Amino acid sequence: MASLDPQLISFVIIVFVALFIGAILRIMKQPSVIAYIITGLILGPFGFGLIKDTNLISNLGNFGVVLLLFFAGMEMSLSKLISKWRIAILGTIFQILISVGVVYVLGYFLDWTFGRILLIGFVISLSSTAVVLKILDMKNETKTQTGQEAISILLVQDVAIIPMIMLVSVMGGDGIDYHILTLQLIGSILAIAFVIWMVRKNEIKLPFGEKFKGDSELQVLAAFVICFGIALISGLFQLSTALGAFIAGLFLSCAKETEWVHHSLQSFKVLFLALFFISIGMLIDMRFLFKNVIPLTILLLLVFFVNTLINALIFRWNGSSWRQSLYGGSILSQIGEFSFILAAIGLGVNLITDFGYQMTMALIALSLMISPFWIRFFSIFVEESDRFIKKQGIKIKV
Repeated sequence: MASLDPQLISFVIIVFVALFIGAILRIMKQPSVIAYIITGLILGPFGFGLIKDTNLISNLGNFGVVLLLFFAGMEMSLSKLISKWRIAILGTIFQILISVGVVYVLGYFLDWTFGRILLIGFVISLSSTAVVLKILDMKNETKTQTGQEAISILLVQDVAIIPMIMLVSVMGGDGIDYHILTLQLIGSILAIAFVIWMVRKNEIKLPFGEKFKGDSELQVLAAFVICFGIALISGLFQLSTALGAFIAGLFLSCAKETEWVHHSLQSFKVLFLALFFISIGMLIDMRFLFKNVIPLTILLLLVFFVNTLINALIFRWNGSSWRQSLYGGSILSQIGEFSFILAAIGLGVNLITDFGYQMTMALIALSLMISPFWIRFFSIFVEESDRFIKKQGIKIKV
């Protein structure tokens, strides 16, 4: 008698629990992201421990982030994206500088080294591409002005992670790896050149586009090759694979070949993205959380308030109303998944202690979990404000 594959058992358990919790939260009108994170928390090593291979879930979940950026690229207009360079680049720089400044004030009283201040500032300055795009997609706001401005900032943050990693490594005494730096510079130049080529090209035609339209099997394979192929090339140059996937999506958008790709990969995106958020839930140690509930609560509220305010100022500076700016600020208020990488590097180069690392990991995971509720609150605020203004006939100058 053949024995059951333990991986199959784990997968069935994960899907069943996620489906069950998701159905309950759907009745409560809560986003599916929360259901996935709770599933990971329950089944992970700090919960009932039913899922042992957390690395497998995490690696599969990373495919979800790649697919999410790929779909976002297909829905973006390249000309509109380029037109938003000011808020994307200057806004990101402003976000990082203010975040480091806020942490500097805190670190001054706690006697932190400048390296630790820089690390924590970088960590809280990054927002979550996965959470933001998921929520924007659920609310059909990816093509709105606020949605596209938020996405443009997220993309620049994905690029900013490279110099952040270098600075954190230098502060920890590891120095700069010039081989990796050279690869990143070459990759960046090639990526910029490819984007410029797409802008200047009047029309892009895929040589195989027409042939694949009637063959669903070849469509799936072709879509995977385009998405993960360009993501792989980006990764080989030590750049973000998610950034490469976004460029692949832009390429298909310019080629007007998005309908059959959407149809082919939509199911994969849902599955892998669910696994990504489940892997986030597996990082939450409830025992550590309960032992440090007061400092974690204070830090979490501080992060949400500070990030919301900073990003609201960025949106306001770009011409949005105060109500819409606050909503845009709330969208980018959480700490992003790339911050996990920075925290791990910071621990490796002794910029933070084991306790500091655990606090940082818990803070990131909790911010991702609570973020949809925070965004929902500001969304209701904007909707009710607009409804009140229309009812009263008030005219407000933006």
